[in-house]
Amino acid sequence: MQDAEDTEDMDRRIVAAAMDLAATHGWRRTGLAEVARAAGVPLGALYRRFPTRAHLLAGLSRLADAAVLADEPAAPDPDAPDPEAEEEPPRDRLFDVMMRRFDALLPYRDGLASVTRDLRREPLTALAFAPHIARSMAWMLRAARIDPDAPGGSALVAGLVAVHARVMRTFLADDTADLARTMAALDAELRRGESWWAALRRRDSRRASQTEPVDAPAG
Repeated sequence: MQDAEDTEDMDRRIVAAAMDLAATHGWRRTGLAEVARAAGVPLGALYRRFPTRAHLLAGLSRLADAAVLADEPAAPDPDAPDPEAEEEPPRDRLFDVMMRRFDALLPYRDGLASVTRDLRREPLTALAFAPHIARSMAWMLRAARIDPDAPGGSALVAGLVAVHARVMRTFLADDTADLARTMAALDAELRRGESWWAALRRRDSRRASQTEPVDAPAG
């Protein structure tokens, strides 16, 4: 029976093989049998870990998430004050987390470019992958100490999914040595998202105040 380290190593080999094949032959021509051969794993082992091509994309997303979360400290006590968190705005924390995620995706960028081009013609694969990217973005919010499980968290997750998709287009074409274009795009998108979230909160607050019951006069 494989231990966790062996399984993680196999997942990395499979994902790397899939992205290499996608970069060379195109994502639409990257079949699971070809991935198994390129990764040097039995077809049954691939089936147990990645039964569909959408699961291959989810596996890549999971590896990027793991790279980010491996650097995160233990979850802090929510009742304990955190001076560092108070000094650093949530947007800055999220910027750092998301850039670490793009750094983790960098070795697979050529394959991802092919996936992005071809996935438009594979709506079922894209649909199957959608819950996985939403889960990933929820964990990125947690890593930035923003709670996606609090009221309104689902809107935050959906917003970050949209931010990730827009910045991904810049990332795939970014030829700067330090991903400067990606950083600029991410900063702009997060600022836009922050403004959207503030406007949404103001709207919800106004609605709540308008629906509050009025106490009947005493007497």
